Amino acid sequence: MTDKDPQTLIQIAREDGTAEAAQPLDLGARVRELRKARDWTLEQAAQQAGLARSTLSKIENGQMSPTYDALKKLAVGLEISVPQLFTPPSKGQVNGRMAVTRNGEATATLTTTYEHDLLAEVLTKKKMLPYRTRVRARKVEDFDGWVRHDGEEFLYVLTGQIRLYTEFYEPVELKRGDSTYYDAAMGHNVISISAEDATILWVTSLV
Repeated sequence: MTDKDPQTLIQIAREDGTAEAAQPLDLGARVRELRKARDWTLEQAAQQAGLARSTLSKIENGQMSPTYDALKKLAVGLEISVPQLFTPPSKGQVNGRMAVTRNGEATATLTTTYEHDLLAEVLTKKKMLPYRTRVRARKVEDFDGWVRHDGEEFLYVLTGQIRLYTEFYEPVELKRGDSTYYDAAMGHNVISISAEDATILWVTSLV
């Protein structure tokens, strides 16, 4: 690969030491796709990559063929490898999405029965909704009917002990380390049966 024309041929090293030529790709469209997947403006992406905003704009619009040095800066800024710039992910998925939620930084949502801490909130177009919940309810009568919603749900007990009520099954008692996976369209409610409020990790699929 030369500094003058990095798009002529991109050799991607395989684990077995051989190499294969990547299929031709619209680099500008690929960079734009990666940037938008992170919800970055041109200014933000250019700053991350250490490039001028005008330079990044020209790359995205196919008005400039970047040097290899510029490609390396783009890859570092987007937190991917240089070959990933030329390799579209399968099924239209974008590599490298990540969100860190540190302890105490989650957005809290308080109800009479639960206290939810929303996790990975900065990511858009998620396929899962993870949240940590403090279970305040002590009896099923604390709820105004069943909770139902689209998707499937995974529940993992972090502390304490809970009782899971569902519309079609007998109540199940779960303690720290126990988990369950169920259809969230089925009515369900959770109460704490330990002396203290139990805490659980909930992951809900988004359909």
